[in-house]
Amino acid sequence: MTWSIVARDAATGAFGVAVASKVLAVGALCPWARAGVGALSTQSYTNPLYGADILAALEAGAGIEAAILAGIAADEGRDWRQAHGVDRAGRSFAYTGASCVELAGHATGDGASVAGNMLAGPDVVPATLAAWQGGWAQPFARRLLNALIAGDAAGGDKRGKQSAALRVVVDQPYPWLDLRIDNAAEPVRELAGLLDLFDNERAPYYASAPTRQAPAGYYLPDDRARIARAYFKARGLGGE
Repeated sequence: MTWSIVARDAATGAFGVAVASKVLAVGALCPWARAGVGALSTQSYTNPLYGADILAALEAGAGIEAAILAGIAADEGRDWRQAHGVDRAGRSFAYTGASCVELAGHATGDGASVAGNMLAGPDVVPATLAAWQGGWAQPFARRLLNALIAGDAAGGDKRGKQSAALRVVVDQPYPWLDLRIDNAAEPVRELAGLLDLFDNERAPYYASAPTRQAPAGYYLPDDRARIARAYFKARGLGGE
């Protein structure tokens, strides 16, 4: 019983998922993303097999609609499920089963999809999507989070609040960002605080991590410090 936004960053090809719910550790099973392939959220009586199977279909060349429809086809519980996502071409698709707990629904836009079930009101999904569509000037992760904040302000999960997560993949087999609040009174607010910490404490050093293009990365202390300074400078936060 969850709502989420899944999106592709047209500028970089990154994929991301932001999700919140009145369940413990929503980030453990709902958000899925693979660099260069696509992203999705599986929710409402969550079937975590959807994540692996739909990403595999996307990697094999299927579009997001075909991948999701194939993923749900063999599941006799599909009427209770919700799945939505975006593929490498920026196409979005969402499925909401007929038995999902009300209020349930979804909305899609260019490169983005929002879906939710057991929602507090009809404004949660459109508020989330509208915040995404109006946030084009923001960094990708912040844009996703602000969309989630808008859905939270519109009511979110009608049972209350407990957990939230934000996952972003760019061009490596590991996530650029994978943040979770598993059990909190205000999980979306705390997730925003974690993103601030990530931007200021971890992201500058992630920029020096090993990549497929540079398998050793930057490991000498002076090099790591130089790259961290460049990261801050590029964002107007000082540096050489």
